[in-house]
Amino acid sequence: MYGHLALASSVLLAVLTQHANAVDKTRDPSLDTNLATAATQLDRLALLGNDDAWLFDFTAQEPNYNFAPGGVVNMNAATFPAAKGNGMTMAMLNLGPCSMLPPHYHPRASNYVVAIHGNTTTYMYEENGARLVTETLTPGMATIFPQASMHMMVNNGCENAQLVSALNSDDAGTQNIGNVFSNGFPAELVNAAFGQDLASSDVASKMTPVGTGSNWGLSECLKQCGIQANGTYIRF
Repeated sequence: MYGHLALASSVLLAVLTQHANAVDKTRDPSLDTNLATAATQLDRLALLGNDDAWLFDFTAQEPNYNFAPGGVVNMNAATFPAAKGNGMTMAMLNLGPCSMLPPHYHPRASNYVVAIHGNTTTYMYEENGARLVTETLTPGMATIFPQASMHMMVNNGCENAQLVSALNSDDAGTQNIGNVFSNGFPAELVNAAFGQDLASSDVASKMTPVGTGSNWGLSECLKQCGIQANGTYIRF
């Protein structure tokens, strides 16, 4: 019973007070365009003419690389031009103590996730009529979120959790479920769809500003770990 209540509470918290996953900004639009239109692979290699063009440092991607509450760092066509046309995104998922990735889905990619540090519970719901799939990931364990499936992740402990994610698109996209309350849909229609008053015309102004992909989770966990939701910046 407690597990179901905790899940319901965490979903409600995520939907109503979530940080929207930050949108990746294209680092070098002209280079991406040239890579996309290059006639041969040798032409592509000429455009990526120095070794630095082939190296991506996840830990240097601030503010997304953090553990308070955490963040998602994507190595994809937008952030790393060498990835353009290779059909894959690699992501590092950092979850500080008690933090979570709110419910979301990737419209253009399946998502393989493996745990590196910590203890993380994942929840996945693929479509209407499907069952909820719940997994606990400890180091070396992995799961899959099929393309466009709704999923979320929660750090269960008082230590940092870190996971690595592989998506089979260099432009996977991310859609947070809570965006339905702030994306411009008429509030009265959203409320009618949910059968209760969850949205208002000014809900966008009340939402937490766009963050780095992660937000604090259950207040009970934060209290148990002695953490306030303004924790210091932590690194491994």
